[in-house]
Amino acid sequence: MTNALRKFWISPDEYLAAEQRAEVRHEYVDGEVFAMVGASLRHARIVARFGHAIRQAALRRGCDAFYNDVKVRVDAANAYYYPDVVATCAADEDPYVVKDPVLIVEVLSDSTEAIDRREKRANYQKIPSLREIVLVAQDDHRVEIYRRDGAHWVADIVTEGDVALTSLDLALPLDALYED
Repeated sequence: MTNALRKFWISPDEYLAAEQRAEVRHEYVDGEVFAMVGASLRHARIVARFGHAIRQAALRRGCDAFYNDVKVRVDAANAYYYPDVVATCAADEDPYVVKDPVLIVEVLSDSTEAIDRREKRANYQKIPSLREIVLVAQDDHRVEIYRRDGAHWVADIVTEGDVALTSLDLALPLDALYED
């Protein structure tokens, strides 16, 4: 006789319905649900600075941007994630989910870096509308920008100067992200 642990698969619709009532945010990956942890003050400062600049640039282009509490749908991975910042130029029909982002930002932390780098980045790259994925280090002045170049993705590592986001025609001084 075996003592097997059973995982219960839930549908995307069940996840979305439960998430409307949940007190804690959860991400969804192909039937499994994962609780989100809180962020450090440093993480929150970087998100706020980046998010504000991205939102202003998005609004100038007739787009919009959100941070922390808006889900992104990745159809090809049957997943819903909460990126730190997301910009979209599409009119999303769902008031809680962005389906056609042009830019996604994840601020890396010790507890999420491996998932952000491997699973999330790989899944985000499956979104046809997405132009850039930005991974921001918390403890180093380092921003990684992954840009769609036709059928391929290319990386641009920024450790000084400006962080240039071509999807929104935005250049932001790297030092401004890490003030304080």
